[in-house]
Amino acid sequence: MSSPLLLSGQPLTLEEIGAVAVESRTVALGPDALNRVRASRDVVDALLAGGGTAYGINTGFGKLSDVRIELDQVQALQRNLVRSHACGIGEPLPEDAVRAMLLLRANVLARGFSGVRPQVLATLIALLNHRIHPVIPSRGSVGASGDLAPLAHLALAVMGEGMVHFQDRVIPAALAMLQVGLSPLTLEAKEGLALLNGTQGITAVGALALARALRVVELSDLAGAMTLEALRGTPTPFDERIHAVRPHPGQIAAAAHLRSLLADSEIRESHRHNDPRVQDAYCLRCMPQVHGAARDMLAHTHDILVTETGAATDNPLIFPEGDVLSGGNFHGAPLALALDSAAIAVTTMMGIAERRIDRLVNPDINEGLPAFLSHTPGVSSGLMIAHVAAAALLNEAKVLAHPASVDSVPTSGGKEDHVSMGMTSALKFRQIVDHAEKVLAVELICAAQGLEYRAPLKPALRVGEALAHVRLIVRPLAEDRSLSPDIETLAAALRSSRFDAWR
Repeated sequence: MSSPLLLSGQPLTLEEIGAVAVESRTVALGPDALNRVRASRDVVDALLAGGGTAYGINTGFGKLSDVRIELDQVQALQRNLVRSHACGIGEPLPEDAVRAMLLLRANVLARGFSGVRPQVLATLIALLNHRIHPVIPSRGSVGASGDLAPLAHLALAVMGEGMVHFQDRVIPAALAMLQVGLSPLTLEAKEGLALLNGTQGITAVGALALARALRVVELSDLAGAMTLEALRGTPTPFDERIHAVRPHPGQIAAAAHLRSLLADSEIRESHRHNDPRVQDAYCLRCMPQVHGAARDMLAHTHDILVTETGAATDNPLIFPEGDVLSGGNFHGAPLALALDSAAIAVTTMMGIAERRIDRLVNPDINEGLPAFLSHTPGVSSGLMIAHVAAAALLNEAKVLAHPASVDSVPTSGGKEDHVSMGMTSALKFRQIVDHAEKVLAVELICAAQGLEYRAPLKPALRVGEALAHVRLIVRPLAEDRSLSPDIETLAAALRSSRFDAWR
């Protein structure tokens, strides 16, 4: 077992998030964080003892922020805040996303700007380590003032309320906590608001989807290289000199990757000097430009998300010198814009992949390969409908790629009059990535079938190795069969580390 991940409010990498969310790495509070958390809490206690007033500590919320709350009602204020805001709807988030939310909320609170007691962080960490996962409906957040509804369902579990996933059952949170020796917390001043005010729903869903998207964009080079070989295309457009004079980092990286995948190909040598074609179609020739642009956009999204993992997104923020400042760090605009852009980038990747699939199966343009890569065209439909399925997924991705961040519906009586819709951006992005994995699987299946028709000529060494690896998962299409299980199985392999040797 690896050592616990220590939380001190630092930016977290996608690998660290995945280790906790997917692989169940344990978590602990870093030693340097405890003093900051206590100091921040001292400011809250001093404000209450001195009779001061601060938003969310002893006032109402949103439109009710002008209502002062007496000291003997502070606990009820926090409890009612959590209960009233636990208004999510729809199917629950998957457990990896919930684990990521628990991790990210604990890490943000560990920065020491939220005014909570150390017990709050200890409870979040204990829920993670005991694998007690709140049931969090996926819909209901507008991304400002943070992910209120999803985080409220998380906070319910801290209070011992609501339902949780525990040991393959859905049971009341209080019962799960009892079974592992945890006590529900009675939230004190500011603590309910500190658990709710933040962008950890957006960040959790977005970060997990981005890790998958980064794998998709790199393995799209592999699928494209296999397709290029099957269609007897030329690697000339990937020449290093072409990309040096248009030095976008992603384009340079994609071209270099394609060159390495396509080195030493018998198929290429077979038509180097006697091919009447001058140029390949854009879906082959422009892979570095398109794949590279997607790389660059996902890299930008990566930077935004990693920054957010260590950002104080609470309101008000409690500063060690005693100031309690209200602001808008809970607003999800940075994440919403980045995730919408990432969704467009991945959809664009799907679009060029679908064009390559068409060139493989379409007898009018597939360079002498059998119609729809069928051994008996007419009697058998071959991979005709695999392309149709990819087209359907692409169509849905295009609809989902419409940016959520351009919309805003004012809430809370007009007090919260501009919201980010970032959770919608994250959920749409996750669905698009899921579709992209399946389209990538379809291209690999078609490219593998096409390459085998080029035998006895051998493809590039790494392409040949990838072909053999695909064949460990999906057998050749000798006669028609249902391809749904093949596509799903190969997509799952792409989602795992099984193809990482070609990234």
